[in-house]
Amino acid sequence: MSVLGCNRSPMIRRAIALAMCGVFALAAACANSDASEGSGVTADSPETTAVATTTASTTTAATTAEEWQKVIAPADCMCSDGSAYQFWIHRGTSDRVVFYLEGGGACFSSGTCGPADPTYKQSLANDSEKRPGGTRSEPNGIFDLANDKNPFRDDSIVYVPYCTGDLHQGDTVYDYGDGVVINHNGYTNASTALAATAAVFPDASEVVVAGESAGSAATPRFGGLAHDVFPDAEVTVIADGSGAYPGTEGITAAISAFWGSESAIPPWPSSAGLPAAAWSLPGSFVRAGKHNPSMTIASINSAYDETQTRFVKVAGFPQADLMTMIDDNTEFIEGEGVDVSSWVGPGELHTILSRPELYTTTVEGESLLDWVTALVEGDEVPDVHCKDCQKPA
Repeated sequence: MSVLGCNRSPMIRRAIALAMCGVFALAAACANSDASEGSGVTADSPETTAVATTTASTTTAATTAEEWQKVIAPADCMCSDGSAYQFWIHRGTSDRVVFYLEGGGACFSSGTCGPADPTYKQSLANDSEKRPGGTRSEPNGIFDLANDKNPFRDDSIVYVPYCTGDLHQGDTVYDYGDGVVINHNGYTNASTALAATAAVFPDASEVVVAGESAGSAATPRFGGLAHDVFPDAEVTVIADGSGAYPGTEGITAAISAFWGSESAIPPWPSSAGLPAAAWSLPGSFVRAGKHNPSMTIASINSAYDETQTRFVKVAGFPQADLMTMIDDNTEFIEGEGVDVSSWVGPGELHTILSRPELYTTTVEGESLLDWVTALVEGDEVPDVHCKDCQKPA
């Protein structure tokens, strides 16, 4: 597939143009097995301005194949504070690629966005220099590439960090007052990473767009965009930990104004002429599903997820039953003609894909690991819902 041969949105085309230099440098570095610390390439060499040297995990001998390449993104990619942005690429041996959108809160006011008490990660300054993620002491869940039970252990992975407070959907600079000015740049960042994915893995036959928390909310939109850059690939979306968020017109309009997300709406023919309110969080599942009817869409949630509960209250629904909101959103999406494979477990755990619990969780006799494995292998999976979901007091 030609990298430039698809009919892409202007944002994706621009991201591809910006990403090309860094991506081709990355591809060359990955192809050169001698590109190591002993190769003569140093941190000050021109060869590393677009891509860092490959590093390997040294946790155990079993994980030496876990290599991550850090890609320094173009200058128009940035975090909320204007600092530099980067993403990560792991080359696997299968023809499937996982495009992973990191979570990490959201912000929509001077209080939630400000430096005193932010509700999101503002930069990547504290992230690891050896592999993606800033708080994960050891790779777990889908990132435990040494685990034979991991259905993604042989896959290539593009890890998209999050530091913009906008669910990877912002495209503006917003002044919240009190000296709080935020670069809501999430859509440009993630689109650039997606363009790099298409350039480095043009022959992928399967693409899994997965995300947790804030990243989960963006998965349907980027699942549809993945279809645009991989038109011949099977696309699967796995949204982990965002199923309850309301799709009311007022909230959608307010958030769109703060984040500039209306200008980041893909120009898909199936959505032409629709108002911005149609791109609410549950609405984006509908838009993406109608854009690519063959796409597999899955949603994973805990019935009383503590983080979703907190943000739902901030959004103005302090008395709402979280499980009911999750179930209502799923019903809405399916009522619009888009099928969703749904997993709702008991308890308050927020997200599970990158946790060790991915390997141990069972609900109503169904193993979550087996469910996810079957899903990405293209098998039909049942909707799973806890019967005794035990709402916290």
